[in-house]
Amino acid sequence: MKIEAQFVASASGLADCPRWDRVEVAIAGRSNVGKSSLINALTGVKGLARTSKTPGRTRALNFFAMGDDLGLVDLPGYGYAKMSHAEAARIAPMMSEYLEQRPNLAAVLILIDARRGPEREEQSLADTIRSRNLDLIVAATKSDKLKNSERAAAAKKFAALGVQPIWCSATDGEGLNDLRRRLFRLARPAGDPRAA
Repeated sequence: MKIEAQFVASASGLADCPRWDRVEVAIAGRSNVGKSSLINALTGVKGLARTSKTPGRTRALNFFAMGDDLGLVDLPGYGYAKMSHAEAARIAPMMSEYLEQRPNLAAVLILIDARRGPEREEQSLADTIRSRNLDLIVAATKSDKLKNSERAAAAKKFAALGVQPIWCSATDGEGLNDLRRRLFRLARPAGDPRAA
């Protein structure tokens, strides 16, 4: 499925963020979790988000317009990328400022490798999201690499976040329609015929 989507801007702080009325969903995850691949698969627009063989290339807030009402915000990855202390010291407050103060932000989609499950960083991020009363969405990525017999054990790991994960794969398309519907419901109020 191809959705009208385009890259809009990169921002290094709140002052650089787009001035628009779109509802934003931030996409967070480890540097090697496949954020860019999932954005491309969700929109059906190949190359919309740049993928790299070297994890951690995203160092800014990257804004994408999706459909008529939704904005996706690709956050810098964490937990893997090689970067200087100075760069890390710049990125951390930028992300905190965005998550705590951006009025357009309605939800955060945390991507977690289905084989790994949530760890300390994901739990901390989930707590931050709830403290702001934002919607928390969890996607278990790379689900195609998990055997059906392994899913029950994996689901138990995700239970720690208190949110049912959406099993997703940018490779075989599993869960992408469910995830799209969830995202567009945030942007379209109840009763809007497009929200179905």
